[in-house]
Amino acid sequence: MKKSLIALFLAGASLTPAVADVVTPESTGFKFTDTKVVKDTPIKDQYETGTCWCFSMCAFMECEILRTSGREVDLSEMYVVRMLYPEKAQKFMRMEGEMRFNQGGGILDVPYAWDKYGMVPESVYNGMGYGEEKHDHRELVAGMKGYMKGIVAKPGTRYTTAWKGAINGILDAYLGKVPETFTVDGKEYTPKTYAQSLGLNMKDYQAFSSFTHHPFYEEFIIEIPDNWLWAKMKNVPLDEMEQIVDNAIGSGYAVAWSADMSEKTWQWDNGYAIMPAPKSMSKQEQARWDKLPQKDRNVEMYKYDGPQPEIEVTQEVRQRMFDSYETVDDHLMVIVGIARDQKGNKYYKVKNSWDTNQIYDGYIYVSSAYFRAKTINILTHRAAVPHSIASKF
Repeated sequence: MKKSLIALFLAGASLTPAVADVVTPESTGFKFTDTKVVKDTPIKDQYETGTCWCFSMCAFMECEILRTSGREVDLSEMYVVRMLYPEKAQKFMRMEGEMRFNQGGGILDVPYAWDKYGMVPESVYNGMGYGEEKHDHRELVAGMKGYMKGIVAKPGTRYTTAWKGAINGILDAYLGKVPETFTVDGKEYTPKTYAQSLGLNMKDYQAFSSFTHHPFYEEFIIEIPDNWLWAKMKNVPLDEMEQIVDNAIGSGYAVAWSADMSEKTWQWDNGYAIMPAPKSMSKQEQARWDKLPQKDRNVEMYKYDGPQPEIEVTQEVRQRMFDSYETVDDHLMVIVGIARDQKGNKYYKVKNSWDTNQIYDGYIYVSSAYFRAKTINILTHRAAVPHSIASKF
């Protein structure tokens, strides 16, 4: 196969999930058997927002509450979004506009907000104060970005004190004012006391990644635009990062997962994500391929009828993809299980926040090779980390 064709297999694609009719498991050629699944809460829908970081991390925390207490709670994603936007705006000002001001966030944003601002349930704050039935932040974000860009241009000789109130006013108008106190099951709470009642300690959660441009077994600030908090995570070799996930799921712990889902081989509607090895072609097949229009090549290139041979993802391959921006940070989800396909290959069962109108009702099976190549970072409870790895820090 030509090098250009191989590159297309590995290149990124649109960040927007395709809208298609729901397929049936039999039609994909893949047959998955769950071997271990942790308890989780119902799938949600972030809809027209870029707040996957918040939906996934709240879902992860819901799993943790379910694991530790047996309680099924529905946490408010929009409460966290509402509390962090003013901080993001402040940093945008501090950096004189030389950073992104958008909807994205990182794997440690929710733990940070939990400690600083507490938490509220969805029933108390749903962030739907703007006349829509589903979350849609396009107008909200356009308004805030335009305002912040105008302010940071510094039309006067200095900044006034008014801009913070203006941002809070915009947020209150769209998402609603945050309650100081509220009642759940007959008991009054503040956001801080409600968070305390859930029984989680944010210091118990650790984030990990695996890149060779930083030393292993040390903490580092991962250089991605959505890490606006400049949060630190622990750096481990690739094999050990995968071991952490396997040990966590095997021990009953969920894992938050930040990754690249822009690959054509991220087949959301079909319910799987793989990193297939380049296909070999006979001379006759190559001649036919060369005559195909590009749109027909795209269809054939990413059409699979079941498990495929996948590329070997080493530490070096992973680093090269990150350094060349073939791997980018664009989505956050929750790993809730391990599965095998009909040939015995390992996959991770991943919970998404794109509603349930999909082949596996909102879950996708991600191959080990895809995980190794496209993971940005993970987060789990420190008790889920093998001692052999934790002891190296």
